[in-house]
Amino acid sequence: MSRGRAFVLGATGQIGRVAVRALAEDGWIVTAASRGGGRADDWAADVRCVALDREVEGATAAALGDGCDVLVDMVAFDGAHARQLTGLAGRIGSAVVVSSGAVYEDDEGRGFDTQEEPGGAPRYPLPIPESQRTVAPGDTTYATRKIRLERELLAAGDVLPVTLLRAGAIHGPHCRTPRELYFVKRLLDGRARRVLAYDGKSRFHPVHVSNLAELIRLAALRPASRVLNAGDPQAPTVAEIGVAVDGVLGRTTETVLVAGAPPGGGVGETPWTVAHPIVYDMTAAGRELGYEPVTGYAESLPETVEWLASRLHGREWTEAFPKMARNYGDGLFDYAAEDAWLDLYGRTV
Repeated sequence: MSRGRAFVLGATGQIGRVAVRALAEDGWIVTAASRGGGRADDWAADVRCVALDREVEGATAAALGDGCDVLVDMVAFDGAHARQLTGLAGRIGSAVVVSSGAVYEDDEGRGFDTQEEPGGAPRYPLPIPESQRTVAPGDTTYATRKIRLERELLAAGDVLPVTLLRAGAIHGPHCRTPRELYFVKRLLDGRARRVLAYDGKSRFHPVHVSNLAELIRLAALRPASRVLNAGDPQAPTVAEIGVAVDGVLGRTTETVLVAGAPPGGGVGETPWTVAHPIVYDMTAAGRELGYEPVTGYAESLPETVEWLASRLHGREWTEAFPKMARNYGDGLFDYAAEDAWLDLYGRTV
C-alpha cells in the first residue's frame, strides 16, 4: 500500500539520491526534482524524475502540479525559499527541510561565523541540544540565512507542518566537499606523516547520508513542526578519523600533534579542525521519531574512501572536487609548507 506522494527537491545531490531511494523503498510514490532532471542508478524504475530550477518564478509550483503529501527539500537556504514553500502550503501536506548545525551559537554569542576572529571559537555545552541559542536571522552568511529559513517555516506551522533537520558534517559518497579527502589524498600521495592541531582532539559531529535519509524517512511519516539535530551515533576526533582512514587503505601514518592552534600556512588544519568540540544531542530524534542510526562513522568509511579514490584516479583533486578547492584553497595540500614546518619541528624537539 502506498504511503502517499513525496516530492523531493535536490534529488540528485548527495543527500537527495539516498533519500529518494529510502522513501521509494518505504512505499512512497516519489517525484525526484533536480536541475538536470536525471536519476540515480539505484532508484526504482517508478521514481518519476523532473527537471526543476526553483529560482525560476513559478517553476516549483508548476512541477508540483496538484500537490504532494510530503515535500522534502535538500536545497533550501534562506527566507525566499521558506516563502516559496509556505506559498504552496495548500498543496503540501507537510515538509522535511535540511538545515544545519551551523545555526548554533554559544552563550557568549560565538558561532561558526566567528571562528576566524581572535577568541571567536565557540564553546558549546555538550552535547548541544536543539534548545541551544542560535544566531540572529539575516542574509549575509550561511548560518544567518539558514536560521531565517527555519524561523519563517516554523512561523507558518499552522498551515505547513515542517521538520527541520540540523545536520552535522555530512559525509558519504557523492559529496562535493568531502572532508575525508584530506586524509585519503595524503595517503595516496605517499605522505608518511601528518600534522594535527589541538592535539588531534577536534570533534565536529558527522552525519552519514544514510542516517540523514533515515531521519527524513521517519519525519515524513510523522508530520509536525519541530527542529531536530541530525548526527551519527559517534563523533570521533580528527585523530581517530585519520587512523580509521589509514585502516581502510592498509597504511600507517605517523601523526605529529600540535598542542594549540594550527601553526600557520595551513599546517595542522583540517576540515574538522575546531578549538572546542561540536557534538549534537540526538535524544530528541530518538524520542520524537523513534530514530535509530543506520550506520556508524567507521562502518560507513570504506565506501566513502573507495569512492574518493575512484574520483581522484588520473586527475588533479582540484578538477575532481572544484567546490572543495574553492572552499579550502591551496593550503589544504600545501606539502611544501608542511615539510618545512616538520623539518623545523624535527630540529627543535
